[in-house]
Amino acid sequence: MQKTYTTKRLKLDRLNLNDTAFIFELLNTEGWIKFIGDRNIGSMEDSENYIEKTLKNPDIIYWVVKTIDEKDSMGIISFVKRENLEYRDIGFAFLPFFSKRGYAFEAAEIVLKDLLQDPDNKIILATIKAENIDSVKLIEKLGFQFDHEIENGEIKSLRYSIKAE
Repeated sequence: MQKTYTTKRLKLDRLNLNDTAFIFELLNTEGWIKFIGDRNIGSMEDSENYIEKTLKNPDIIYWVVKTIDEKDSMGIISFVKRENLEYRDIGFAFLPFFSKRGYAFEAAEIVLKDLLQDPDNKIILATIKAENIDSVKLIEKLGFQFDHEIENGEIKSLRYSIKAE
């Protein structure tokens, strides 16, 4: 898997400490808190600590998605091995201003195509809260198939998967 990806409109680079302000903003958006969960990032120091913890964990990779000219950070693509899942899980989150413009699809598609080339990634999962309709549509557009529903207390999530060809 690559450290950097480039598309016609986007550049994706691995998360680093220069992304502290962006991560602070993203993790405090209504969408992140509602669909991913509150990470209690109340300060830039919290944001920096979150990034450091993420970078130290070999089971988590974040790519920061920016405009091709690298002026605006707009979102992330994540690839995570979760304890409760047998395969790695791809995810995405974007600032509201950059939503519904095709950026998430464009970024996720280039990363996904590369990840599926790796023999260690024969199956990739996507787990989404059931009420996150926009993310469900995006995952389906990327070629993921519904696998099953997961219930954790009152939270219903939908699990999707895609297999390498």
